[in-house]
Amino acid sequence: MISKLKKFLRGEGGITGLETAIILIAFVVVAAVFAFTVLSAGVFSADRGKEAVYAGLAEVSGSMEVMGSVLAVAATAGTDETVSEIVFSVANVAGGAPIDFTLPDDNKVVIDYRDKTQYETNMGWTKAYKGSNDADDLLEPGEIFEITIDLTGLDTGLSTNTKFVIEVKPETGGVLVIERTMPAYIDLVIDLH
Repeated sequence: MISKLKKFLRGEGGITGLETAIILIAFVVVAAVFAFTVLSAGVFSADRGKEAVYAGLAEVSGSMEVMGSVLAVAATAGTDETVSEIVFSVANVAGGAPIDFTLPDDNKVVIDYRDKTQYETNMGWTKAYKGSNDADDLLEPGEIFEITIDLTGLDTGLSTNTKFVIEVKPETGGVLVIERTMPAYIDLVIDLH
């Protein structure tokens, strides 16, 4: 029995150097594949992040701002009267891209109105050039457009103590939001601070 045990133990030589090398190479290959996958995912997400940043910059670079006062214009003064027009001036923000203000029929810029009782989209509006300009429909850096919105088509006229919001939505760039509250008395021209 001892001789059989000695014979049995002599046949066990352990792991050879070649077997160890094969196992080590397998670990290195798996680690390389895993590292490549992680790096590829990182590069992909970095590219997606870069695209998001550039899209955000394009959105902001086309934005505009209100220049000066927002005026409410009425045909007659009183506590029971309504406003017929809202007038304000817009300009590009510093470094902004040109904004196409082709007349409302082409819907290049859409102006919406809302208050506590109604929401009107694609309001009628006109523009007038203020200061230096090249007389085209693009609001470019250094130019100012005066926008007049016709409110006569509203279901309920804009009257006293009414909070309202006007949104100027260009094709590209940020939306300009103007939020004001009407005073308790309607004058012919009201400066809405």
